[in-house]
Amino acid sequence: MLLAIALALFLAQGIGALLLYKAEHERIEGALVHSAAFRLGMAVRGESAQGSIPAIDGFTPGRGSRRVIITPDPPGQANDRREPDEESELRRILTEQEVPVAETLVVHRPVGSDPIAQDLLSRRDRRFRGPPPSEIMVAAVRVAGQDGWLVARVFVPTTERFMLRTLFGQTLFIYAVLVGAMWLMLRRITRPLAALTTRLERFAETRDSAGQLAPQGPDDIARLIAAHNAMEARIVALIDEKDVMLGAIGHDLKTPLAALRVRIETVEDETERQRMATTIEDITRTLDDILSLARVGRPSDPVETTELGALVASVVEEYEDMGEPVELDATQRLVLPLRSTWIRRALRNLIGNALRYGGQARVSLVREGDSAVIRIEDDGPGIPEDQICHMLEPFTRGDPSRNSETGGAGLGLTLARAIAEQHGGTLALANRRGRAPAASGIIATVRLPL
Repeated sequence: MLLAIALALFLAQGIGALLLYKAEHERIEGALVHSAAFRLGMAVRGESAQGSIPAIDGFTPGRGSRRVIITPDPPGQANDRREPDEESELRRILTEQEVPVAETLVVHRPVGSDPIAQDLLSRRDRRFRGPPPSEIMVAAVRVAGQDGWLVARVFVPTTERFMLRTLFGQTLFIYAVLVGAMWLMLRRITRPLAALTTRLERFAETRDSAGQLAPQGPDDIARLIAAHNAMEARIVALIDEKDVMLGAIGHDLKTPLAALRVRIETVEDETERQRMATTIEDITRTLDDILSLARVGRPSDPVETTELGALVASVVEEYEDMGEPVELDATQRLVLPLRSTWIRRALRNLIGNALRYGGQARVSLVREGDSAVIRIEDDGPGIPEDQICHMLEPFTRGDPSRNSETGGAGLGLTLARAIAEQHGGTLALANRRGRAPAASGIIATVRLPL
């Protein structure tokens, strides 16, 4: 906004300065032409106060030179800047004064290239204030019926240079006042907005209502902060209610499930008892996944600096000790802050899915840019491309029959994605060769920011 204001002010001031400079230039040029026309008109009528007009042949620098002289030829030089508009104006003024004008000539030239102007300037130094003029206007007219040219010289004042300096100083002053005032006002608005943004980012990470901002800034910003504080309090209250409810559900369900697990021991039929135990285990495992998914957004354990390569290797070793076909491919030593318990849970879910649907798993850890990238690959049949994005949703499984032999409740990938996002990362699934069912396995990629 400051840049837009500065550019608009620069444009407006530039246009105004250009118009003012043009008007002042035209005023000065008009005054010069009128002064030259007055002198030439007086000379033509023979009313010069000094007597007769000296001819150029009688001119001697430093002696009796005047601002109106007679020359046999036009007084033009090679480097003169001719002014057609001023010639027309000079003709008009002299014609109004009943001077029979045959030709006019008006040029501008540096004082240094005009000996007569230098002599005039040396004689009249005391009449100039400030720097002496550096340019002179030479106006000449040939009267009808005469051969010679009447030539008048008028010094161009230096007011244009002073005017440019004044405009420049005025522009700087306006910039300092307006842009400074806008900066103060915008700062009063943006400081509380920046603080509110920081607060939002912190609340998104911690879900903690401690450290709320006091309403500040303009009325609209203060009301926004107050509304945000109220929303935070409501969100925290809802999360607390959810945690209490889930805790109660977990306690109320796990207790009778534990009792059922004890009671099924009295069932004599071994097959039936095993089925009942498997069902109870499935319910318990699903309940654990639901409670974990609910808690992942508000973890209680702190973030600790962890060597991720060692953590990945330890999870792979757990499966190797159980005789599972899990291989550890290339790894790097990467240290970053994380919650190791949750990362272990996410890795176990992804490796378990790879073993369940692909028969084996290969795990690798590499650094790519500013991210630690964990990849879990399998050799399964893959997933149709139009279904990959749905596999990370809750209660979505690769086996639509929901057979307990082929998987759980469909919360493993959802929980793994939530854990990755809890650490500021992402989880993505992709077929190894592009399209299913021709694809040979799935790659699950976890990216965690370093």
